[in-house]
Amino acid sequence: MMMSMTGYGKKETQFEDKRISIEIRALNSKSADINLRTPSYIRELDTKIRKRLSIEMNRGKIDLNIHIEFNGQNVPNKINTSVINSYIDQLESIGDSTISERLAIAMRLPDTLKSDREILSEKEKNLIFKLLDSVIEDIKSYRLDEGTELEKDMLLRIDLIENHLEAIKKIDPDRNDKIEMKLRDSLENLKIEVDANRFEQELIFYLEKFDITEEKVRLKNHLDYYRKIMKSDVPVGKKLGFISQEIGREINTIGSKANHAELQKIVVQMKDELEKIKEQLLNIL
Repeated sequence: MMMSMTGYGKKETQFEDKRISIEIRALNSKSADINLRTPSYIRELDTKIRKRLSIEMNRGKIDLNIHIEFNGQNVPNKINTSVINSYIDQLESIGDSTISERLAIAMRLPDTLKSDREILSEKEKNLIFKLLDSVIEDIKSYRLDEGTELEKDMLLRIDLIENHLEAIKKIDPDRNDKIEMKLRDSLENLKIEVDANRFEQELIFYLEKFDITEEKVRLKNHLDYYRKIMKSDVPVGKKLGFISQEIGREINTIGSKANHAELQKIVVQMKDELEKIKEQLLNIL
């Protein structure tokens, strides 16, 4: 079960004279990067909210915004009329101005609004976390859907790399014969006598340097393990990233030992598919 790190969710609910809205946006990131924007009077819940997001969403750049709109008379901020009237009287004594001008200036001065800090009830706390859990479930569903599509694409790339590996296996015997023939022809062109046994020993040693048998076996094992890990029920992004590095290492080694134009061409195609896989992995949880 593969999941993407990208996700979006938003839910609203009504509580007494308030409309509570929770919105979460998630993007890819190497770790859990959580940013909260919450009203001051529910700031006491920030630590629990952050912990809940870290546990449920694992990692990613997560932006949460809780917006509370007051519909009735019980708003948290009220106009401090006594302070405003005092400001207006002082402004009037300074010089000529209209009441509208003095009011506009006064409203920008300190302490013109007074805040009645509301105490969160247990009922409201439970409602906020219930709404939060609902949004998180929506994001998980979004992540799972996108992860399923990414999994299909990555499996296709893995299959293509394996197809290229099979092509290499077919080319490899012919490649070895051509390397040996090239060496024998070069020796004949030199027109010098050499010890036949010594030449055969040196030839075997030289061919071993270009042998890719171990790389082919390891690459096949890495591809099989990659498919197995993709089916895990836990986040697999980091582990798949490590296996991709191992796949790349084997492909590079095959390329460095190739000494064969057609084989080099296949190696380039394998690298191209692997790069596409690595790009997709950046968004895998």
